[in-house]
Amino acid sequence: QMQLVESGGGLVQAGDSLRLSCAASGPTFSNYAVGWFRQAPGKERELVAAISRSGGSSTYKDSVKGRFTVSRDNAKNTVFLQMSRLKPEDTAVYYCAATEFRMDIVVIFTASYKHWGQGTQVTVSS
Repeated sequence: QMQLVESGGGLVQAGDSLRLSCAASGPTFSNYAVGWFRQAPGKERELVAAISRSGGSSTYKDSVKGRFTVSRDNAKNTVFLQMSRLKPEDTAVYYCAATEFRMDIVVIFTASYKHWGQGTQVTVSS
């Protein structure tokens, strides 16, 4: 059973940077596509970034393109979300999610993800 644990959240000021980590344990991590999601109060959970099994492909929500970078280290069973030039509207609980996928592509549909972490709070003050 895949288990995911996020870390790295916190309270920062607008313009600052944070790096979130998602540590995975369980079956072969390199078989899993991973996504980073966020959910702000009163809003639906949304995909922020996704990365393929090998890390060769990634995709981003339009509002974070150029500011966020997703990467993974399969040898360490970890996925990262580097966030820079943070804005107050980035404030949310951030979740990583994983799904075993036979193809090395990004997975963009929330319902496709089978394993979820507990989330980490990111708060950006203005």
